[in-house]
Amino acid sequence: MAAWPAVAGPGPGSLLRLERSLDSMGTTYTIAVYGSDRYALDSALDEAFEEARRLDNLLSNYRPESEWSRVNREAPQQAVKVSTEMYQLLNSCVEYSRQSEGAFDITVGPLMKIWGFYKGTGRTPHKAEIRTAMQRVGWRHIHLDQKAGTVRFDEPVEIDPGGIGKGYAVDRMAAILKKDGVASGIITAGRSSIYAIGAPPNEPRGWRVTIPNPRNPKVNAAEYFLKDESMSTSGTSEKFFIAGGTTYSHIMDPRTGYPAQGMLSVSVIAPRTIDTEAWTKPYFILGRQWAAQHKPKQFRVFLCEDRSEIACVSLP
Repeated sequence: MAAWPAVAGPGPGSLLRLERSLDSMGTTYTIAVYGSDRYALDSALDEAFEEARRLDNLLSNYRPESEWSRVNREAPQQAVKVSTEMYQLLNSCVEYSRQSEGAFDITVGPLMKIWGFYKGTGRTPHKAEIRTAMQRVGWRHIHLDQKAGTVRFDEPVEIDPGGIGKGYAVDRMAAILKKDGVASGIITAGRSSIYAIGAPPNEPRGWRVTIPNPRNPKVNAAEYFLKDESMSTSGTSEKFFIAGGTTYSHIMDPRTGYPAQGMLSVSVIAPRTIDTEAWTKPYFILGRQWAAQHKPKQFRVFLCEDRSEIACVSLP
């Protein structure tokens, strides 16, 4: 996991620093902003967190009244008319799946369940369980009709917003803060994603973030300065269990039905948080060579491979 910038303490000189947190969408969002007008900063934070609440009501798969839940209920039976925002998000998910050759897949939920990661305990399922679960996994079962603005499933799959929801929310909050005049601030979503607005006071290079060595977290493996860009990290240390001497992480390869092996952590830096959140897991699954060949030019990727001697590499 990455070490996020420290934001405690007052702002320098006449600058104020305000910080607030909100529990939403299964994570904790924290925003710290700098500015000279307390009322304007308070108002911007209010608006940003109101947007997070709105998106929780839109994207939650735990709220039966959310549009996301309605799609899961109705799309296996018929084409479902969805909002423009929902259509664009689902279209992005399908595009991530296509570009990653299926390593990104929002229908992976049945596999996560049988491996015990939703309950947090972890278990090794029988091969028959995996085969059964795989029948309900596959992004190609999602069919979008742009002209009609509808989505339907040709199999009873279930979509999970976990791969893009937090990142999209961070991007929306960042856009609101910028619109409201915030020129220096930081947004974090738990310990996995961050968006940096401008640069912190007295540090023109940007917001400093560090990536620890996965096998020795007290030692930093990399350091970056972020300015109007995002970083997300996925790693085996987030959720895992050990069975038969093998470590199984929560990062599931939806193409095989098994947790991905061979990588310890992946961090992605890019202009949008929805992209950094979405791409950490495909790069984790597909590995360094694939990432180096396929990543967009504006992405920076830092990978730590699982070898006898840890091998970390930066892909500029």
